[in-house]
Amino acid sequence: MPRTKTKECCKIDAIVNVDSKGQLVLPKELRERANIKPNTKLALIAVEQANQVCCLVIMKTDALEGTVKCTLAPILTQAFGNEDENK
Repeated sequence: MPRTKTKECCKIDAIVNVDSKGQLVLPKELRERANIKPNTKLALIAVEQANQVCCLVIMKTDALEGTVKCTLAPILTQAFGNEDENK
């Protein structure tokens, strides 16, 4: 059966370094595409798998109309699969 082409929801847009002060810089092109300006509020969400933080998600706070779980659950379920199914 042929696969229908769908737009990916997630991809690597940049790789950044954390400096000695624990800071990172978002590349200008990405800030412009995401409309991130000075004083834009961002939420940093830690995602755990097997009791360890495996990834960090950065979201603009105005995008969090619902709860973090409701907003991210469909994306993370698709990315990591349902842990209950793997047991």
